[in-house]
Amino acid sequence: MAHICLLLSGAALLLNGLAALDLLPRRDAAVFSLVIGGTQLVLGVTYLGASSPGVDGVGPRLLLGAAGMFLFGLTYVYVGLDSLLALGSRGLGWFCGLVGACGLLLAAAWSGEDPFLAVLWLCWAYLWLLFFLQLALGMERLAPLIGWSLVLTSQASATVPAFMGLSGRWPGEPEIAAGAAVSLLALLLLAGGLAWRGRHQTAARPAVVESPLPGELRL
Repeated sequence: MAHICLLLSGAALLLNGLAALDLLPRRDAAVFSLVIGGTQLVLGVTYLGASSPGVDGVGPRLLLGAAGMFLFGLTYVYVGLDSLLALGSRGLGWFCGLVGACGLLLAAAWSGEDPFLAVLWLCWAYLWLLFFLQLALGMERLAPLIGWSLVLTSQASATVPAFMGLSGRWPGEPEIAAGAAVSLLALLLLAGGLAWRGRHQTAARPAVVESPLPGELRL
């Protein structure tokens, strides 16, 4: 169930990133987020109901996995409702800040048992932090950075790991986790470079001067 939710998150992150870059209508991304978030919440409840937390050592892992599914699901539902109902996004921003802090705690909780998952949670916590800065603190200039970060990391942090988990090849070696950390950091730095380049190209673009009408020409 967790890997299926992760696979759905890859698509949701990509569409929301494209919407942040104004390459996709925000309403389309909002409806998709609402559908994905609702699906993940249902899968999370099913995941808890179908598991047996009584076995020694399974309880904490079960709860940590379910917590991640619910955090993603609630975020997507809130994103969809916020856009469709024009709620103003301030509350969503503070919620993203709280979820970002929870992401850091989950990264620490998984660091010993599953370092690869811990790296992924650090990446997701950073993305939630960006939303907090933009929506709660009003840093609208971060929109291009958020868009590029979502687009570039959506597949590397969600889709690819989801397929690895579904195929039974989820990595447990610290070396692979370190490689994933370097790769995700490189993608985030690339996102920052693309956002900076786009902002400066827009600022340097000369304003369009309208040609005067024939009657306005000076002889």
